[in-house]
Amino acid sequence: YLWQSANPTPVKSQEYLPPDFLTYPSIEISSTSKWQDIVDTVLPYYRLDQELPADFAAKLDAIAAKYDAPEDKMIEAMRLVQDNIRYVSLSMGRGSYIPRSPTTVVASGFGDCKDKALLLASSLRRLGIHADVALTDLDEGVALATILPTIRAFDHVIVKVAIDSQTYWIDATNYLQGGRADNLIPPDYGFALPIVADKAGMEKIERKELYQPTTFVNEVFDFPKRKGEPLKLTVTTTYWGADADSMRYKLVSQSAARIADDYLKYYNRQYPGMKSLGPLVTNDSRDKNLVSVTESYDLSAGDLDADNLSKDFALKSDVGIRYLPEPDLLERSAPIWLGSPIFRRHRCTVRNLKAHFVGPEDNDDVITPYVAFKARWTSTSTEFQVDWFLKTLNDRIPAKSIGPYLKSLKKINDNSAWNYNFAYSDAEAN
Repeated sequence: YLWQSANPTPVKSQEYLPPDFLTYPSIEISSTSKWQDIVDTVLPYYRLDQELPADFAAKLDAIAAKYDAPEDKMIEAMRLVQDNIRYVSLSMGRGSYIPRSPTTVVASGFGDCKDKALLLASSLRRLGIHADVALTDLDEGVALATILPTIRAFDHVIVKVAIDSQTYWIDATNYLQGGRADNLIPPDYGFALPIVADKAGMEKIERKELYQPTTFVNEVFDFPKRKGEPLKLTVTTTYWGADADSMRYKLVSQSAARIADDYLKYYNRQYPGMKSLGPLVTNDSRDKNLVSVTESYDLSAGDLDADNLSKDFALKSDVGIRYLPEPDLLERSAPIWLGSPIFRRHRCTVRNLKAHFVGPEDNDDVITPYVAFKARWTSTSTEFQVDWFLKTLNDRIPAKSIGPYLKSLKKINDNSAWNYNFAYSDAEAN
């Protein structure tokens, strides 16, 4: 064969690329056109009828005795493997493709993605639930449906579960994952290849539609009622779904003092002199996959008056705008990758005011086919409240739409923080 390209047009490197977008010309060569051939190569090493250790099998039997619904059995088996078998990567030599036996994994107390996926799938089979191990890729999984079959396309292993007509995808390497069957969040890997004896093919891992914000920050500022009193700030952040899983892991992997210190530094940058009133208060409803964190601060009267802070008081949204890419527009030919869905909300409530405040006149919604941003405000003579919402509506932005997108992004940034003179009083004005 001869491949030749004469005087090719130079291609500039571009950032924020979708995994399935090819920047440079390429040629794929494979010895097979069937994914089944790839599966058949590893299938003998992923037998799901292997013996389980007696103690571990007894725990599965206890799950079977306690729960009737297969969906509940699935969740309990998932937690048994996720929470009790530590993740340790064993990706050298034979360990690159071949899992260790469930007996070895349980005895050692640790395993990598292959080990844990095989253990979980075997456990589910023992519980009478149909489950298969599946190959995927953490970063390039979206592109798996566009490439020729090859064993080198994968760097991760997960589990596919089928209960009646419902399909569930589980990453056994997750730790302390929340939710039950009805609100379980699938891994956002794009596609996966189940290791099955017949009719193996690439399958899409469907994303769940976000019908509520996955992070909701609720700030309440209580301005002093009398001169000399401090400003009080209470912040309650509620996490749901994938964000709850991330926050739950953060709370167990980092000290509460360190997290609280990071939060205090954040508010001190906005309101110098802010002091914490106590430790973080956390609440975790694992089955609902809801985690809440409450912070309490105060700002002395002197710090509130210093540098005219109360006369130029910032209300700033934290709805994930920093996660929206801002690429260079010049000569861009590739789409922009937005990645996993974002849906966030931030509400600021300011109380004990002495005047009626309103939102800015140019507070227009930003609605595009790719991202939506809204701000809503309400006001009384003593209270002002603003709600910001940000939601991505697609996982990528076509190259032809990058110009309008960047204009929308600028408008979003411009409308994400409002400043007020909260020292103003109607009585004084009159």
